Amino acid sequence: MNFNKYPENPIYGQNLGTAFDAYVTKVDGKLRMDFSWRPKKALAVSFSDDGIHWTEPQITLAYNEESGFEDNVNRNCVLRVDGKWKMWYTGQAHGAFSYICYAESDDGIHFHRVGDEPIMVPEYPYENASVMNPCVLFEDGVYKMWYSAGETYEPNVLCYAESKDGIHWTKRKANPIFIRNEEKEYEANRVGGCQILRHKDLGYLLFYIGYKDINTACICVATSKNGLTGFRRFKGNPIVFPKPGDFDSEACYKPTALYSEEKKGWDVWYNGRTGAVELIGGAFAEGDFKDEDFE
Repeated sequence: MNFNKYPENPIYGQNLGTAFDAYVTKVDGKLRMDFSWRPKKALAVSFSDDGIHWTEPQITLAYNEESGFEDNVNRNCVLRVDGKWKMWYTGQAHGAFSYICYAESDDGIHFHRVGDEPIMVPEYPYENASVMNPCVLFEDGVYKMWYSAGETYEPNVLCYAESKDGIHWTKRKANPIFIRNEEKEYEANRVGGCQILRHKDLGYLLFYIGYKDINTACICVATSKNGLTGFRRFKGNPIVFPKPGDFDSEACYKPTALYSEEKKGWDVWYNGRTGAVELIGGAFAEGDFKDEDFE
């Protein structure tokens, strides 16, 4: 499988300042993109029929500086469970710490915080000063979270936790579950920013950021039968990488992916960076991942 970037790239954010760390889902036949809107210090949502042309943003949750842990809010994921919209997001404080927080909504647009404290904070040495970028699945009555942890500027490892209510979490004792492979140049420095999806044949697919160095990032894929252990990397990694002279000339961050039955292939959206500007782009590959595609 070869991923080719959309000819229309960048597809979103040109008039917004910086739009980054998207989370795309398909809801009621439409694509929904939750993303971080840096100049507004807010989380926002946009909708699309084709994954390329998106509506104007609507803010779903703004920062709350009075909280003491939300000088900025970003890096969220949103699920609809039993008619209730649930959001897990990152609250950042003093430019030094990141925590995972929780909000709910009846309409999927207007979210309100649940509780006055973060639902997850760094506790262990591998988490350093920050836990961030939650990706949550709801399976068999259990909320399952994959999250990034480590340094605040860019995290270092991927971890896992479970919850019965989406608010009170138990971290896996054997964390972290996914770390860099120093032998792979594209992720020799660290890994972070993931989305994990169920796959009909492979178990789980993990789309993640691989960092060649702290400023150079690309998009990679791995698979695991249970989403926790035995990860195998895609032989074609990295699937999306910086292109000199383009909007993503320095880094390609935070993948979000969906399989399209109509197009018979995978769409991957990501935020590309040149200098301080980040915009959202996408790539597509025909076909599906197979077991023999992984090391």
